[in-house]
Amino acid sequence: MTTALVKGLRVDLDGRGANVVDCIDFTVDSGQVLGLVGESGSGKSTVGVALLGDTRPGARIVDGSVLIDGREVVGLAHEKLSALRGSTVSYVPQDPSSALNPALRIGRQLDELFEFHEPGLSAPARRDRTAATLDEVGLPADEAFLARFPHQLSGGQQQRVSLAMAFLLRPKMIVLDEPTTGLDVTTQARVLRTVRELCANHRVAALYVTHDMAVVAGLAHRILVMYAGRIVEAGTNAEIFEHAVHPYTRALIAAVPVVSERRALAAIPGDTPLPGRRPSGCAFHPRCPDAVAACPTREPEPVEIGPGHTARCLRASELAARPARRAPLTAPSPDTGGEDPLLRVSGLDAFHGRRQILHEVSFELAPRECLALVGESGSGKTTLARAVIGLHRRYRGAISLRGEELARRSRDRPLAARRAMQYVFQSPYNSLNPRRPIGEILADPLAILFGTRGAQARTLVAEALERVSLSPSLAASYPNQLSGGERQRVAIARALVCRPEVLICDEITSALDVSVQASIVALLQRLRAEEGLALLFVTHNLALVRTVADNVIAMREGRLVERGPVDDVLERPADPFTRALVEASMPAGFE
Repeated sequence: MTTALVKGLRVDLDGRGANVVDCIDFTVDSGQVLGLVGESGSGKSTVGVALLGDTRPGARIVDGSVLIDGREVVGLAHEKLSALRGSTVSYVPQDPSSALNPALRIGRQLDELFEFHEPGLSAPARRDRTAATLDEVGLPADEAFLARFPHQLSGGQQQRVSLAMAFLLRPKMIVLDEPTTGLDVTTQARVLRTVRELCANHRVAALYVTHDMAVVAGLAHRILVMYAGRIVEAGTNAEIFEHAVHPYTRALIAAVPVVSERRALAAIPGDTPLPGRRPSGCAFHPRCPDAVAACPTREPEPVEIGPGHTARCLRASELAARPARRAPLTAPSPDTGGEDPLLRVSGLDAFHGRRQILHEVSFELAPRECLALVGESGSGKTTLARAVIGLHRRYRGAISLRGEELARRSRDRPLAARRAMQYVFQSPYNSLNPRRPIGEILADPLAILFGTRGAQARTLVAEALERVSLSPSLAASYPNQLSGGERQRVAIARALVCRPEVLICDEITSALDVSVQASIVALLQRLRAEEGLALLFVTHNLALVRTVADNVIAMREGRLVERGPVDDVLERPADPFTRALVEASMPAGFE
């Protein structure tokens, strides 16, 4: 039974006539999960919120039909839309904090849904439904848990509460907008398994919006691939991952790292064109390795490759007969074991208040080595990284750089040591001052660490931007004028102007498109080879670790449970915890 039917959907930027998405057609059946994938700016989230009769500020639905459970959503009055949302179609956002009220306890937030949508439901029936739903998402329903506030839950628990809220009223349709971005692999696997089971058990249709092809590989029944506001390929899970036709789909798959082997990740050149700036003809042609002379002038229509499998490409039939290019395997980096360590951490015990976070942590990092630090959320990875850089000072033990023990606080360390170790944060937007242009942001460490100002500083800023493949002209831009990948490159450039020897990367690719991730990885590999840069790479993405790192340490509850060369640890994990991490990192289609 079809739950959602979208036909000819078009969303424009108000007053400009530029379409954000156009010609969108698809159906979602009861119990089915439909994956919607593409880079940032492709229009995925716009399609997702359109199923709730909504648009982002400055946009509006100008054409098409959206039927949910046989009811037209487009043009529905605000009061009727409010009643529809939550009861018939619900939404799970990327950031659970945006769905949860920080001032209300979890139990109260669940009760509010009943009060608005099902006021006649008795108190015992509410309690039973709440307990059953929380159990389905793997959460307790006792009074202690229901009395908690959102900030007292882990990120994975917050996301599962969001899922419980979405399924509590037994809707017909659910839209999930990147709900596992930033979660560790085991928590992500639990959330995805919960989504599959809930949709199957309650016959709920789901649209799962994501930039991560690996996520939908083990989740979605059918997949739509979006680029520049159009669906460029549609098919079953097997058709997309085994017989992708459109060059963009093939490029996305080639940019995904896999935990089973070390591959060279292929970044897609260029950026997704924004609404109003999209090229004529096929919008992908400026970035396409298979483009021909007709691509800039002819807009392609969908071509049927097989039953239910279509591709919007002028060369679709020809490419369907040709196997996709496979990312080449790469060899491990040269052994760095013979060199004296740059960084040594010895017997580290770290604390948050009275609670001990790290227990007897010790490791070494050699020049040019990339050491990956992996584990679940709350395992202590970031606390360890922050202690190394001097941002967390409540610890016992020793941290040494080139044999010299460092002070606990960054500001108490010599300028030479502060210069030699630099930190790149997970969120470049939060770590870059939004009120200052990029040039000033990069010039600050030059003035503080080297006393360099004026024309010489501007020259060094331009050189740093070029080293991360950005135009020096971006020095006049502000962070909000850049894409996510560009902001992350700026954050790396700010670290590089200090000419560091050790770069600490804390989940720096977790929210990036796979293509941007591939370009960042290529940049870091080049810096290691050309400048001898050593990396402490904190991540929950074991597939990425297989591509970028030489050695890996697995952490659990503040302890190092396994360490060794990446290939050995990921192919033959000895600890049960490491084995569970590896298994959770192997979705169907990418083993």
